[in-house]
Formats: sequence, C-alpha cells, structure tokens
Amino acid sequence: MHTAMTTTEIFLLAMLIIFTVPYLIWRVGKTDYFAPLVVVQIIAGVLLGPGILGKVYPEYYSFVFTPAVVQCLNGVAWWAVMIFVWIAGIELDLKKAREHIRESSITAGLSLGMPLLFGCIVAAGMLTFDGWIGPKAHTWQFVLGVGMGCAVTALPILILLMEKLDILRQPIGQRILRYASLDDIAIWGVLALILMDWERIERQVLFLAAFGVLSYLFRKMVIRLQESDRWYVALIWLLACALGADWSGLHFMVGAFLAGAVMDSDWFKQEDMDMLRHHVLLVVMPVFFLSTGLRTQWDVGGTAVFVAAGILLVASIAGKLAGNHIAGRVLKWAPGEASIVGWLLQTKGLIEIIFANVLLDKGLITSETFTALLLMAIGSTMLSIPIVAPKLQRMKEIIFRSK
Repeated sequence: MHTAMTTTEIFLLAMLIIFTVPYLIWRVGKTDYFAPLVVVQIIAGVLLGPGILGKVYPEYYSFVFTPAVVQCLNGVAWWAVMIFVWIAGIELDLKKAREHIRESSITAGLSLGMPLLFGCIVAAGMLTFDGWIGPKAHTWQFVLGVGMGCAVTALPILILLMEKLDILRQPIGQRILRYASLDDIAIWGVLALILMDWERIERQVLFLAAFGVLSYLFRKMVIRLQESDRWYVALIWLLACALGADWSGLHFMVGAFLAGAVMDSDWFKQEDMDMLRHHVLLVVMPVFFLSTGLRTQWDVGGTAVFVAAGILLVASIAGKLAGNHIAGRVLKWAPGEASIVGWLLQTKGLIEIIFANVLLDKGLITSETFTALLLMAIGSTMLSIPIVAPKLQRMKEIIFRSK
C-alpha cells in the first residue's frame, strides 16, 4: 500500500496529521489556560520530529516525511513564517515609545540587557562541551546568538496572550507593547550583526543601501493607493525584501521583518490586521511548527538537551525579572508591577523559534542547541498566563496605570 501512494497523497496525509494531532490534544486535553493552541502546535511539531516519532516509529516517520514531502512542507513553512514576521514588523509602534522615551528606553534596555547577559554566560559555559556550537560559527556569534535567544520577546504571541488576559487595549497592555517593540528592533538589529558575512559584505551594503532608497519610494507610493491595493503591493514588497536579504546573506526572515518595519500599521484597518494574523496562525503556521519539529535532534543525549534547555530557561526568566525589577525601582512602579511586566515580556513563542531557525540555517548553532532553545521557548510561553493571571486578579489597579 505504501508504494501505491503518490507524493501528493503522502503530503496530504502529513497535512492531516499536522492539523489533527495538536487540535485533539488542545481540545480534548483542555490545555488552553497554560498552553494555547499555538503552543500545543509547537509541541506537536517536536513530538512528530525525528527525535521522538522518528525514534519510536522510524518506519512510519520515514514513510510520511519523505524528502519530497519535507521539501513541500518547507516551502509552505517559509511562506508562512515570512508573512508572520512581516506582520510583526508592521505591528511595531514606535510612536508611543517616543512619547514616553525615558520610561520605555529604561525598561526595554534592562529587559533586554539582563537576560542577554545571563544567556551569554550560559552560552560561554556550553562552549566547554562538544556538540553545541555550529560548524560555521565564530565564538562571539554563538555566545551572542544564544544570549539574544534568552532575551527575545515574542511580540505577536505577547499580543495573543494579552488578548486572552483582556489587557491588550488597557494602559498596561499598551505599555508592555512599547517595551516589546523597542526590544524587537534591537533583537533584529543584533541578528543582522551576527549574520554579517564579511565575504559578501559588498552585497549586504548594496542591499541595505537599496532597501533605504526603495523604502522611501515605497512609502510615498503606498499611501496613494486604495487599501485593497495596498495589501497586494505590500506582499510584493515583502517578497522583494526577503529575496534581497537572502541574496545578500542576511536571511530572508530579516528581509521580511524589515519589509514590515518600514510600514505603518495605520495604513490598514486594525481589525483586518488582527484577522490576517489569526488566519495565518490558523491556516499555514502549523506547517511551520511541524517543519521546525523536523529539525530537532538529541544526538548529544536527551538528558543533556533538557538540562541545557532548563538552564537557558532559568537564565531567560531570571534576566527578564531582574531587569524589570531594576526598572521598577528606577521608575517607582507599584509593588508587584515589575513582576507582571517581566513575566509577560519573557514570553518567547514564535519569535524565539524563528530566531533559532535563522541561527541553525546559517550553521551558527547545532540541531541540539536549536532543540534546547525550542524547549526553552515552549516552557517560557506556557508559564506566562498561569503566573500572570492570578497576579492581575490581585492587583487590578495596575491594569490602568499608563506609566
């Protein structure tokens, strides 16, 4: 029967598994409080990867996830994550951050800097063992990359979690978005620095120069278009930027983020942007999660990977909380406020996974390090709502503090 199935049929079987398994776990297990569907989809991707399904049922794994099927899935995953990162760039709102520049810069700086420092220390310790640093990485790239992985805040997932907590449109939600937006800019800037390829520096300078000029022209043109046309032209812009960034060696996801970052969210209706984000998560991002799971490896030993993930998780959370507690003291926040802000900003989710995918693609980390970062992202995201929700119930007045 196996030999009679075509590649198309096996691809559709894989898609059926990708959408069915996490949904059943989420719905039957009623995991929404501590693990929203998007988190369950990430976990399912790991379970369906070579480290779990491939080890337990190697024949079924090799039958479903053939090279041809994996190639098809990767194509869908690339397009999905490009759109998702592009939306994250569009949703950056730095205008509010400029209006509260002192508060935003202090909080965002400490919220990024402390977990970055803690993560770099852990990464330096990982270098003393074999199997973690990628074949193409310089020591500084590995240390900075893993350290920044601990500092990442997942802006799109943060928005989803704050919607669930019913604080997104409240003053505290808007404050946290300001901090996360500034951190997002810094994170992608550091990633671009890590990816600078001195053998292709001419291409990268050419791309960045062309991007600057074309961004100006693009912005002038788009505002003259009807909104229905803006969507289509914006997708063309996304593809052009992604292609240019990948051609220059910066990776197509950096280009996708830059394409969105130079766009204004008020070019589109907020409800349309929210709907697009939700639909991308519903329709195509599950394929990216599975594609991510297919890249997990445990060759250095499952115990070692879990230990590394646990240490990275502690460094990430401790760094975020420490940074926000220092910011709270400087800015004279109310007792307990720094904890709420810190626990929400430590949400990793998709951006951490995307960040780690880029590092893996470029050979800066191994599949084992990638797996540890992925597990850390899952753990940090699952902790957010169970810890923050009771705190908000006890300190409702904090929700309405604008600074």
